[in-house]
This record gives sequence, C-alpha cells and structure tokens, in this order.
Amino acid sequence: MKHALLFNFELDKQNNQIKIQRSFEAPKDLVWAAWTEADLLNQWWAPKPYIAKTISLNFSEGGRWLYYMKGPKGDTHYCLFDYEKISHENYFTGLDSFCNERGELNETKPRVHWQNTFSKKGEETLVEIVLSFKKLADLEAIIEMGFKEGFTAGLENLDAYISMQFYLRKQKKPNNQARVSTYVNFDGKTEEAFLFYRSIFNNEFINGIQKFEDLPAGMQETPLPENLQKMVLHVELPLLGGHILMGTDAPKEMGFNLSSGNNMHINLEPDSRDEADRLFNALAADGIIDMPMQDMFFGAYYGALKDKYGINWMINFQNK
Repeated sequence: MKHALLFNFELDKQNNQIKIQRSFEAPKDLVWAAWTEADLLNQWWAPKPYIAKTISLNFSEGGRWLYYMKGPKGDTHYCLFDYEKISHENYFTGLDSFCNERGELNETKPRVHWQNTFSKKGEETLVEIVLSFKKLADLEAIIEMGFKEGFTAGLENLDAYISMQFYLRKQKKPNNQARVSTYVNFDGKTEEAFLFYRSIFNNEFINGIQKFEDLPAGMQETPLPENLQKMVLHVELPLLGGHILMGTDAPKEMGFNLSSGNNMHINLEPDSRDEADRLFNALAADGIIDMPMQDMFFGAYYGALKDKYGINWMINFQNK
C-alpha cells in the first residue's frame, strides 16, 4: 500500500515567507526535470481545470520562463519567472511575476521570490520551497487569491505525472549494452500493425503489449476516454539479428499530428554519453535538430534530429 507523502505548508508572517515541504515517490533527476523542462511543466503546473502553456523557457542563470494559465472560460493569466541561481538537480532560485503576453510586468500585483531545493530521502525526493515577499500585504494577497489550494492541486497533478513516468522508466531497457532499434508511431493502429509484423517475423513481443489501461491505479489524474485507454503505450518486437522494432500510439486526441515520414525514427542506444554526443553531432551536420542532447524525465540522455538526407534519428543513452 502506498504511504502518504510529506506535505507541509507553513505561513511565516514574521519573515513574509511561505515555507513548503513536499516529497515525491521518484528519483531526484526525474523530479528535477518535471520542475525545469517546459513540456513537463505544462503537464502539471496549473491546477485543473486550468491548463499551463509555455511561451518560451530558457532554464539558465539569467534566463526566463514566460507562460500563461488559461481557465475553462477563456480567462488567461500571463506570468514570468526570472531564473537567478541554478545548481543542477540541487536547487534553483528566481522571481515569479504576473505580466502580459509580451512579458511586461504587472506592477499592481506582488512578485514572489522562489527558492526550490531538491534532496534525496531514501526512495523519495524532497522538494523544499521558500517563497519570500517584500511585505506582509503581498503574502496575504497571494493567499487570498487561493495560492495554497491552487498549488496543492498542481502538486497532485505532478504526483500522477511522475508516478506514470517512473513506472515507464522501470519498464525500459535494463542495461547500457549498445543496440539499434526502430521506433514507429501510429494513430491508434499500433496493436494491429504489430500483430501483423509478429505474424511475419514469427517472434514474440518483449514484455507483451502495454496499454494505457495497464498503468497502475492513480497514475491518471483524469481517466482517459475508453478508446484511448485501449491504445498502445509501448511494445517491442524482435525482428532479425537482434534488431528491435518499438512502437506506441500517438493519436490526434493527445495532440499528435502524424504523417508518413515523421512517424518513424532509427533509435540508437550507445553505451556511453560520449558516444551519444559523437553520434548526435556527426548525424546533425547540415541537418535539422529537433531536440538537442539533454537529460530527460524518463531517465535517458536523449536527442532527436533529421539528417541532411531527411532521415529521422533518436539518440538514447539510458542512465543507470
């Protein structure tokens, strides 16, 4: 049975601060990524039914995150986070402000200084947050606006998201032995396609076909519609000579727009970060970089590109 996660929320009015402690049942690198990468922040930062959307993010000292939160009735709130100090996977600090769509500050609303510290506590990651305000009235204004309730809801979104990604990570390749595979995406027809391929190559799936409905209970904050629950989350089929064909469903309902040519990648899994960088830089020469090499939430050092001949590649070194 899953135990309760730590959550402390303290108002320190004497020092104009809010102090929060929150634990997550996942490794520190995964939790860090969820707080610092745009596509992951978009998944959880806004309390439902609001959604968060990043306009731009430069996670570096002196960089900025411009984003907005949009409500179900169309109300939109723009915010700007100015990053100050960053120690990778340990802490970051910065100023969060209300603004307009161009990033111009709204001087009528309080600015909040954030200090977020990440530490490993056994099998969990503890995030300690200190929010500092210029004056007590600013702190009280934020509380009056519903900050505690909204931030609590956002952290619950993050719990569900992290749980799902940690589950997926544990299903991945168990070691760093180099290999090459091909990764394909379908708009709801992955199972049909892989059953067809299995009949041709006369091999069995590795760990079966994993579907969205197979995720452990509690990983989906909002259950997917039944037709999406039946779609394939991940499948692997050996072809010839040790080559693995991998696949997943990427339907329009989840925001994907597949077409012939962008639904297939050659996936290289080298045995070191240095080799991953070498392969990526060589293949990217005169090509188009879709994603530079970087540490990802699913435990990999990963990048994606299209080479100068139009071939899609993924470079994926799995951290252990």
